[in-house]
Amino acid sequence: MDINEILRYVFDPFNWLRELFGNEPWVEPVLDIIGILVVASMALLSIFFWGLLERKVIARMQDRIGPNRVGGRFGQLQMVADVIKMITKEVIIPDGADKLSFMLAPIVGVATALLLLAVLPFAPGVIGTDLNVGLLYIMGISSISVVTFILAGWGSNNKYALLGAFRSVAQLVSYEVPLVIALLIPAILASTLSTVELVEAQTIPYILIVPMAALIFFISALAETGRTPFDLLEAESEIVAGYHTEYTGMSLGLFLAGEYIGTLFISALFSTLFLGGYRFLGLETLVVGEGIFIGRFLGLVIIFVKTFLIFFLFMWIRGTLPRFRIDQMLNFNWKLMVPVSLVLLLVVAIVEKSLPADVAPLVRVAAHLISNLVLGIIVLQILRRQGEKQRLAFEASIAERTAANQQRAAEVMGAAH
Repeated sequence: MDINEILRYVFDPFNWLRELFGNEPWVEPVLDIIGILVVASMALLSIFFWGLLERKVIARMQDRIGPNRVGGRFGQLQMVADVIKMITKEVIIPDGADKLSFMLAPIVGVATALLLLAVLPFAPGVIGTDLNVGLLYIMGISSISVVTFILAGWGSNNKYALLGAFRSVAQLVSYEVPLVIALLIPAILASTLSTVELVEAQTIPYILIVPMAALIFFISALAETGRTPFDLLEAESEIVAGYHTEYTGMSLGLFLAGEYIGTLFISALFSTLFLGGYRFLGLETLVVGEGIFIGRFLGLVIIFVKTFLIFFLFMWIRGTLPRFRIDQMLNFNWKLMVPVSLVLLLVVAIVEKSLPADVAPLVRVAAHLISNLVLGIIVLQILRRQGEKQRLAFEASIAERTAANQQRAAEVMGAAH
């Protein structure tokens, strides 16, 4: 076996297994199971890396040291220690709790997060299943997360947990609307619901064509994953700890794992929808030597780097912005995000249908980009005027209260004399 053949097996192991076992009927199901186990295991194990990275990055942003005890001065084994702590702690089920709902909630949370990875293209030919309705699959599976919170809150037999679950559902259902609308815009541009075809259609990343859609999707993704400043799902200072108040040990750990995997998925999905996924200057198609296809490996590296950049933005915002109030958060969604996303969807659809089928790619890009920028300027002007009105109203109310207080003080002084 020469070096070229070895490298071919390294960069394309599944085809090597197919050649080894032939066309037996059990080969494809076994390879599918291996692929599922590999993806699920890598997603779960990646939590150790991303969790430690987030702690260290936010510590640096806040001028702290961060983990520095377990595993040496850099705290490399801090996440391992946390997992061991959760595994060894007792799982306590409250009296009067619905045991089935209580124990099922964290399992459903992790399962839905892992199921989303099935239609995510990691590299050319590296995908769980290439559904022609992959985006619809993502919308459907992500909606199941709402059930997780209801199961956890109701099953806990705790009023605080139930209140936290209701508030979480209100947040997730609200921000799913602009998220789904922003998700449809790349589908319109690519004329497909397949995630693979959507990546292949991005000769120019869609973030340069429809930046407004990318911004709406990113903000909605922050809310959907419960990240700052939308972290009301677990606002400990307000409702104890939200929907998982009563959870301990590894059942709580499963919730945390599901949140991390969901955040990683949404970062990778943003990369797929707006950054071209595994594509970058044709490196994903690179073949060297005697037919050695290393583009698959480079595609994995490319999407990892893009996902890391988006996840870094999540960390940056978490270490920077304060939390919204629930009324501010819902007003922001229903009074701004939803109307703007609906208008943007209409504008993109009209521009796309108005352009001839044989129009030059740069003309198409320019038309969508200009329409996005014009809409963005209009929205900013509306927000500026609304802010001005609120500021003037606030100043008027302050002046009115000040005058009333001065008049009251003068009356009191006159009565004293």
